[in-house]
Amino acid sequence: MKNATCDKMIIAIIQNDDYRRIIDDLNEHGFYVTVLNSSGGFLKKPNATIMIGLNHERLDEAKELLRRYGKRTEETLKMDTPMESTIPPLVVSPVTIPVQCGGIVLFVLDVAQYERY
Repeated sequence: MKNATCDKMIIAIIQNDDYRRIIDDLNEHGFYVTVLNSSGGFLKKPNATIMIGLNHERLDEAKELLRRYGKRTEETLKMDTPMESTIPPLVVSPVTIPVQCGGIVLFVLDVAQYERY
């Protein structure tokens, strides 16, 4: 980050299948990215959480690059449904539920202090 202060932080949660292409694109446009492995709480699928420190003047550019990859898809989740009226509960045939997956969850934070050693 030359000649500009880092006053914004983007934290983006990305489906694991997509994150390498996104990082390559961000790097090609001069954004440096830190990657953290994470997993979703509901579907328990692997994700990548990326952090990007940047100057507010480039915030819209970074968000637009991320938006290109923010397409959501629908998957079918199979869940076993217990019959709670019996003791012990019986598990009956699975129920399928459509679930929205993919896309990007994005947070933009103000950076109070930035130092690089």
